[in-house]
Amino acid sequence: MIKYLELKKVTERHAGEINDAVRRVVDSGWYLQGDANAAFETDYSRYIGTAHCIGCANGLDALTLILRAYIELGVMNEGDEVIVPANTYIATILAITANRLVPVLVEPRIETFQIDDSLIERALTDRTRAVMIVHLYGKCAYTDAIGDICRRHNLKLIEDNAQAHGCTFGGADVSGWCEKKVAGCGNEVLDSPRRTGSLGSAAAHSFYPGKNLGALGDGGAVTTDDSELAEMVRTLANYGSSRKYIFPYEGRNSRLDEIQAAVLDVKLAYLDIDNECRRRLAALYIDNVRNPFITIPTEDYCSDNVFHIFPVLCNRRDELRKYLYDNGVQTVIHYPVPPHKQGCYRQMADMSLPITERIHSEELSIPCNQVLTENEINTVIGLLNSFGS
Repeated sequence: MIKYLELKKVTERHAGEINDAVRRVVDSGWYLQGDANAAFETDYSRYIGTAHCIGCANGLDALTLILRAYIELGVMNEGDEVIVPANTYIATILAITANRLVPVLVEPRIETFQIDDSLIERALTDRTRAVMIVHLYGKCAYTDAIGDICRRHNLKLIEDNAQAHGCTFGGADVSGWCEKKVAGCGNEVLDSPRRTGSLGSAAAHSFYPGKNLGALGDGGAVTTDDSELAEMVRTLANYGSSRKYIFPYEGRNSRLDEIQAAVLDVKLAYLDIDNECRRRLAALYIDNVRNPFITIPTEDYCSDNVFHIFPVLCNRRDELRKYLYDNGVQTVIHYPVPPHKQGCYRQMADMSLPITERIHSEELSIPCNQVLTENEINTVIGLLNSFGS
């Protein structure tokens, strides 16, 4: 079986360094808010290109804390609206509604799966306070048009960067950065192009194990250049306290533990190398899959993309998935039910979002990651080309 993603193999590639990092944490006797967190926050903020990085428990918390911080700072109020892509993973929308803000769903472009920037302005009202873009599947969602809309209407631009670690806006290759000494890597941080996570007012990151930069459990972070926001996020994530036993805010306990921070710092050094491998394998699919029943991403889709997910569309998706599985290839659906059709948002069920619904009914994710071989990818290509013949 060609697995969709073998996390054991991902970890084994850096097992020695990871074991040493974990051992250092265990031997230190300090397991929360210590040196490993400080090191990772410094390295990751430098990698992303922001002044601040605040580690937290997971990606959903990161999104939720950003919005809650803006409320506490008086930038937003309950009932305000946030523009968000309709075809995102539900966590993006959960963060909005958890803060008693109103998600305004905007359709994506079918060619890119990213929010359609031509539809944003018509969705604005006098209650709109932010645009939340989602770099879905690893593709950069930011456009100059989105930046211009946010500037002209004085809106916060929030990035959900859960699936796009290391992605850039600008099309240039910035692979090769790393803080650690890895053969072929420098340590230069480029001002342009800019990485996702540094394009807006603030960004949320998830380090769920299956991500391009994944921990050995849950983990997340917020990046921003806004010092006031960063301080508020850190305070809210620490029970609402910036000083021990003094609680000016009703906060929560949302911390990145020392072991996960240490593991992430090891893997960060290899992120650009791993992403380049994903791009190379994705190019094989794009250059070689030719089947009228299957729509694959275009060559243009490759730009500004780290291929966390390689999505294809097929109106016979279930047949295709079974065919691949029966022939030894594991796939995943991201995601079978769109947010507005979920039971928790039944008040949205009557919305007309045909592009979103098509994506959710036809999308199939095929294997594309750094532990696969070209021979395995060629096997998948052959099966995709033979489907339906």
